Amino acid sequence: MNYPVWNLTTFGGGFLIAFVAVVHVLVSHFAVGGGAYLVMLEKKAYRDENLKLLDYVKKHSKFFLLLTMVFGGLTGVGIWWTIALLNPAATSSLIHIFVFGWAAEWVFFVGEIVALFIYFYTFGKMDRKNHIIIGWIYFFCAWMSLFLINGIIDFMLTPGAWIENQNFWSGFFNPTFWPSLVFRTGLSLVLCGVFGFVTAAFLKDEKLRHSIMRTCAAWVAIPFVLMLIGGWWYSIALPEGPKAMMMGKSPEMGIYLQTLLWFLPLLFIASMVMAIRLPQSFQKGFCFAVVAIALIYFGAFEFIREGSRRPFIIYDHMYSNQVYVKDVPEVQKAGFLPTAKWTQHKEITDENLIDAGRDLFKFQCSACHSVNGPLNNIVPIVQKYDNVFGMDAMLNGLGKINDYMPHFMGTREERWALANYIVHGPDIRSTKEITPQHVAHETPAH
Repeated sequence: MNYPVWNLTTFGGGFLIAFVAVVHVLVSHFAVGGGAYLVMLEKKAYRDENLKLLDYVKKHSKFFLLLTMVFGGLTGVGIWWTIALLNPAATSSLIHIFVFGWAAEWVFFVGEIVALFIYFYTFGKMDRKNHIIIGWIYFFCAWMSLFLINGIIDFMLTPGAWIENQNFWSGFFNPTFWPSLVFRTGLSLVLCGVFGFVTAAFLKDEKLRHSIMRTCAAWVAIPFVLMLIGGWWYSIALPEGPKAMMMGKSPEMGIYLQTLLWFLPLLFIASMVMAIRLPQSFQKGFCFAVVAIALIYFGAFEFIREGSRRPFIIYDHMYSNQVYVKDVPEVQKAGFLPTAKWTQHKEITDENLIDAGRDLFKFQCSACHSVNGPLNNIVPIVQKYDNVFGMDAMLNGLGKINDYMPHFMGTREERWALANYIVHGPDIRSTKEITPQHVAHETPAH
């Protein structure tokens, strides 16, 4: 409420953030584990004096560089751009709480960039021992980036004792920090095999191709156990509130949970199929199917993790509509419109009822709901409320029956304005705007 809101309507409700973030986070996890994959295969090539394998490692390092540093870098900037525009208050809060954590992460990220560029451009030119050391430096910096971001991201779901003591370390080493780190480390190593299938599938040497396919399958299978352990530990470390939301208290969670449970074994099975001696034509197509399965699986996990925070964006600290928990009593007393800095209307009249309601919808609803969009579309939800009294009663019940949503924040008159906008406003309904004469007959009950 202290920042202007970028209202995307159709592509609102977090869709743009999810679209950019899921792809970026998958690639960034590959960036963490990929360094170990390159170094281990390079060492194997030296040990066996296998020049063909060494040539593959060099080609894979180019693919790795382009995917993680170029595409991953662009989508990483895209995440900061979208969250800064769509959730500026939460972004600002995380930066202020963990300013030194972010600074340390950026130092390690610079280390990643420098080490990977040295690794790629000195391949075959630097002596073997030092080249391997550079590879390990890259892996260490990448994993430390994961270590630092993991603490900040999981703080949003489980801030733990930070809520009471405001201590940096209490927030960073929050209740889900270690299980999440184990899960994400396992996933990072699994993705080495998943993306390894892509580069291996296009090798012309059949013997080498099948050998690397089996190696990639092993990179999926072995850390898969670590990923499962981390996922199980993560689920039992969750407090009751987020756990209940994750297990289906929120209506949207069911489909994502089912997707997660189906695509987890599917990812393992599909990866093992790649280890079978199959025609190259099949492997060229199926390798991308394995990547798609990994993307859907991880996307479902991220949707569940994000959804489990409801009705908060930072649990017990900031609601999804960017209102701090500590500010709610003041907002309820003084009203939302007068206390929000970027609203067009500060008071409600018969003439501005719909426009004031639009302001309230933008600030209190658009963070989670789209209008005729692919994610959390509000239109079918409100269709059954064909009068303002019913809509007003539903808004009054927010946060009570459906406690995965924030309760309405503001005065009775503001709630009435929002109800009028949802029922009569042209953005959500095809009906005409409510007239001042109509307002005179439909006034909030006292």
